[in-house]
Amino acid sequence: MQTTRLRTSSSPSGRDLTPLLAGAGTAVGGFGALLALTGSDSPLRAPLTLFFLLAAPAAGIAAALRGCDPFARALASLAGSVVLNMLVAQGMLATHRWSARGGVLAMAAVSALILLPVLLRRRRTEKGQDV
Repeated sequence: MQTTRLRTSSSPSGRDLTPLLAGAGTAVGGFGALLALTGSDSPLRAPLTLFFLLAAPAAGIAAALRGCDPFARALASLAGSVVLNMLVAQGMLATHRWSARGGVLAMAAVSALILLPVLLRRRRTEKGQDV
């Protein structure tokens, strides 16, 4: 009789952790947006809200740049996120409508508008309607 052992790796590969890290980032960003929208006095409000403001548009831009090199994609999406945040802040200040809640809502809407065409294009491609 032969005994077989299961092979277990001492360190998990990066591919196994990617969905976990994406889920953790989504949870942290969502919690930051929630803290900003509710007006909480938590000490975590500022850093988590900043994470949301940078990560939400960066995720949308990164999804749109799916054909690029991973490093270039991360750099371009982070730079685009900073630019979008600056444009939203400048627009809110120019119209005298600045508020933290308004900024979070505006960036959530901009991020959704960036991500929506990407999701629709992927859906059409999966159905075979797009060449």
